[in-house]
Amino acid sequence: QPASSHKIIIMGAKSALEQLEDLIADLEAKLNLAPGADPVVAADNKKPQQQKQQKKKEKKQAAKQNAGKAKGGAAAPVDPNLPDICKLEFKVGVITKAWVHPDADKLYCEEIDCGEEAPRQIASGLRAHYSLEEMQGQRLLVVSNLKAKNLVGFKSFGMVLCAAETNEDGTEKVEFVEPPEGAPLGEVVTFEGLPPPAPFSASQVEKKKLFAACMSGMKTNDKCEGTFNGATFLTSAGPCKAKSIKGGAMR
Repeated sequence: QPASSHKIIIMGAKSALEQLEDLIADLEAKLNLAPGADPVVAADNKKPQQQKQQKKKEKKQAAKQNAGKAKGGAAAPVDPNLPDICKLEFKVGVITKAWVHPDADKLYCEEIDCGEEAPRQIASGLRAHYSLEEMQGQRLLVVSNLKAKNLVGFKSFGMVLCAAETNEDGTEKVEFVEPPEGAPLGEVVTFEGLPPPAPFSASQVEKKKLFAACMSGMKTNDKCEGTFNGATFLTSAGPCKAKSIKGGAMR
């Protein structure tokens, strides 16, 4: 009798153990754990991968937002009534170095300080009108959003603005349109009574031929001041002027 009773107890214990193992196996299957794996360790192993995926997702969203912002900035509408002259950029500059172009009879090469990181190199056809000594230290206006051009092997990054008139003998008189002494280098010229300049890119200026479109309206007035259709070229220190040319075309 005692032996039989002991046998029953062992059989019962084995059955409970099997049930517990079945429950563990079921739980492992639900948690996608390998048999016998520590669930805490497994969860910790998953964390880095989940964090990596989350970071990737966040980066993707940030990139989309930045792209949207950039797109929004590029799509800013241009005022359809903005005068063409306000799409050009005229900067106050000074010639810091000038030399004769080695391969062109009419050209000077200049380095011009426009308040930028480095001087601009510009070629100008002024040898018939200014001596090399007169060029040194000359204050002037630079049209600074023109496409760079190769002029007889010299790359020119813009052009200087001058006024011109024809003399009685048929020769031409040319003078710089000069900013006043107090105007700081790099200042962008504004135009009396017109909206603030919103300069186009050099490519747009070239494509739309904006400088050529403005030439007929650019003249000096009876005070020798540079104007566009009567609107004076202004700096914070006053108007920009030629020395003596009145009613002369500006180019």
